[in-house]
Amino acid sequence: MTKKKKRVLLIFLGIVLAWLVIIGIGYTGAVYYFSSHFLKGTTINGIDCSKKNVSQVKKDIQERISEYKLKIVEMNDKTETISAERIGLTYVDDGKVDQLMEEQERWSWIASLSDKKTLEVTAGTTYSKERIDGILDEMDCFQPVNITEPQDAYLEDKGSSYEIIPEVEGNQLDREKVKAAVIDAIDSGKTEINLVQLGCYLKPSVYQDNAELIAERDILNKYLQTNLTYDFGDRTEAVNALTIKSWIVKGDDGQWTINESKALDYVQELKYKYDTFGLTHEFTTSAGQKITLKGGDYGWVINKQATANQLVQAIKEGQTGTVEPVYQYSAMSRDTNDIGDTYVEISISEQRMWCYKDGYLIVDTPVVTGNVSKGYDTPSGSVWAIDAKKQDAILKGEGYVQPVTYWLPFVGNVGIHDADTWRSEYGGEIYKTNGSHGCVNTPTANAEKIFNAVEIGTPVIVY
Repeated sequence: MTKKKKRVLLIFLGIVLAWLVIIGIGYTGAVYYFSSHFLKGTTINGIDCSKKNVSQVKKDIQERISEYKLKIVEMNDKTETISAERIGLTYVDDGKVDQLMEEQERWSWIASLSDKKTLEVTAGTTYSKERIDGILDEMDCFQPVNITEPQDAYLEDKGSSYEIIPEVEGNQLDREKVKAAVIDAIDSGKTEINLVQLGCYLKPSVYQDNAELIAERDILNKYLQTNLTYDFGDRTEAVNALTIKSWIVKGDDGQWTINESKALDYVQELKYKYDTFGLTHEFTTSAGQKITLKGGDYGWVINKQATANQLVQAIKEGQTGTVEPVYQYSAMSRDTNDIGDTYVEISISEQRMWCYKDGYLIVDTPVVTGNVSKGYDTPSGSVWAIDAKKQDAILKGEGYVQPVTYWLPFVGNVGIHDADTWRSEYGGEIYKTNGSHGCVNTPTANAEKIFNAVEIGTPVIVY
């Protein structure tokens, strides 16, 4: 190699060496620089930290925190916000940024020129939780005027039926849930929460499609479909929704049923109004005189328990139509005048007996009643019912045995019977000294007519 070439080579090597020294100094200088500054392309919590030192980054974080706002999305997309200032939110240096700086790979600073690095840290903050309640108090969603409470679906009485009134969703919030959600959002740095999605709204506990509510409506309406008419001849009593509504109760088992005590009370009212057995009867005699009769064994008696049981069952089945009570004792007519137009009338003072059939007088006959002088008076002042019909009967009593052809007893051993075999006269004052043992002695022909005209249960009026 010539001397000239050597010289050129040395110069070239010197230049290269110089450049290497310069590059080395530059690279080392950059490493030193990035030992206190973040690499290019570095973002922390969304903040561009390129070439910023720790202090600058902390200042940026503080500014970012001071700008913090929590957006609260409410029902119907209404929004409210809570700012950092209102809660006293400030940055607390917890050394996390310093740690990121220490962990930074500053020797690879060249790679950062084309490679971005995104970092996330939990920035230490502090705020006043005591302020949260006051902030919630000021929010529109907690103002009473803006709150609609949720309401359960329920049954409403519509008079003759029950209807389900739908629930009201309302917009009332569970304050404690909202408070917890707000605190959680601030603590975790969230900027938005949705109170609907977080289930912070109070809800009805019963909706219109609730199976139990529907079942209650159906059973109640079945009961209220009941439309019964009790037949009392010339009078009626209706049992319908208005009557039985207060009888429907929910039992200890949660099932709807009929209060049997209420049904019994209702039947008792019917008894007060329509029972006539042994009670006072107003009667117009064949002479046109109006008299009052007391006692006797004629009339109607409603069987309270059996009728109540029948009524409860009818309501449970939603029955309709005309029904009769269950009677313990019954009479010939169910009209107000339950004596009706077929009866036997006996006047002690007139010693006369009449028999009416379907309103027509078929017998008008003199009779002999109980011997007054011996205290065998025929029971009077009452309405009795014929207890039996017997032909060719033998009557027995103290000191006598007497066969008769027609026998119609109406009170104990006292009754109507023929007496031609031992009497030739009837009427007048015979009864005072030569009367019967209490029976009504009747001419045989007329006794026969009466026997054939009446039936067991026919009223006998004695006065």
